[in-house]
Amino acid sequence: MEESKPPMSSSGGDECLSWAARDPSGLLSPHTFTRRSVTSDDVSLKITHCGVCYADVIWTKNKHGDSKYPLVPGHEIAGVVNKVGSNVTRFKVGDHVGVGTFVNSCRECDYCEEGQEVSCVKGQVFTFNGVDYDGSVTKGGYSSHIVVHERYCYKIPVDYPLESAAPLLCAGVTVYAPMVRHSMNQPGKSLGVVGLGGLGHMAVKFGKAFGLHVTVFSTSVSKKEEALNLLGANNFVISSDHDQMKALAKSLDFIIDTASGDHAFDPYMSLLKIAGTYVLVGFPSEIKIQPATLNLGMRVLAGSVSGGTKVTQEMIDFCAAHKIYPNIEVIPIQKANEAIERVVKKDIKYRFVIDIENSLK
Repeated sequence: MEESKPPMSSSGGDECLSWAARDPSGLLSPHTFTRRSVTSDDVSLKITHCGVCYADVIWTKNKHGDSKYPLVPGHEIAGVVNKVGSNVTRFKVGDHVGVGTFVNSCRECDYCEEGQEVSCVKGQVFTFNGVDYDGSVTKGGYSSHIVVHERYCYKIPVDYPLESAAPLLCAGVTVYAPMVRHSMNQPGKSLGVVGLGGLGHMAVKFGKAFGLHVTVFSTSVSKKEEALNLLGANNFVISSDHDQMKALAKSLDFIIDTASGDHAFDPYMSLLKIAGTYVLVGFPSEIKIQPATLNLGMRVLAGSVSGGTKVTQEMIDFCAAHKIYPNIEVIPIQKANEAIERVVKKDIKYRFVIDIENSLK
């Protein structure tokens, strides 16, 4: 059993350039702070790219009332190792590495033992705006480098583009993990994807790679062409069209719902076959469902968050092997504020990635 030890204090660490929010306006601007020193089990990586996630919106703007300023967001981190501790065995200087939504855990509970640290009994330590075991507040990937225990770093194959790898660390694993957990990887089965944003477009890509017949559900007819032609979905349905929905009654084996806006659940549940599985990864304000829809259809309703270290590495390797790449828009960090506002407006296809290496000076 690996003992969880807090990292040493930040004294003696390296200066880190970043962009941070100072208050609930969420406005980001240049900020300098000191990262902790590299201890024996740590990896330091020069960040080359960081994805922009809706979590960045939530905490820069204090939507949950727990933001700790100055706040450096970003938990879809990709970069190159520039320093390793004396006990590190999995990485060496020059390796391509990713860091996702958490950077510490107790390392001794059953979930941590299984590589499911995201469910750590004592609580995962979030990559930014989290409180680490030494009491320090974590700062994320809108920064020049980060120091992380090697356990929470992921190997990125050298031929997989770092800018493409970044969104896998949250958006990718958030849909991949429940799809694998609930056996949504059986060729020939049928999958419905609700919502076509950063998470939804990855669900489509994974579904196709698993050999599934994929139907995309959206309220926007403007997304039809991109769903079918750009992402390769087999079918596209306007979810507000009663006739289109009715035609698919009891036809799907699985549904993965990535929509965070409030929406009705019964219309989608009725599309599942008997004993079909519905997984929710979005965060609407409430779930309302008729018990009969669930019970008479013997259906399963499940929730999920991102994923532990084991499934995250598996997902990265799967993407590399099957040449699955997120659809991204690469931006300089100087456009981070604009990107945050565009994420709020859903004006992105399908993930912003900040080019840290070439723009953070």
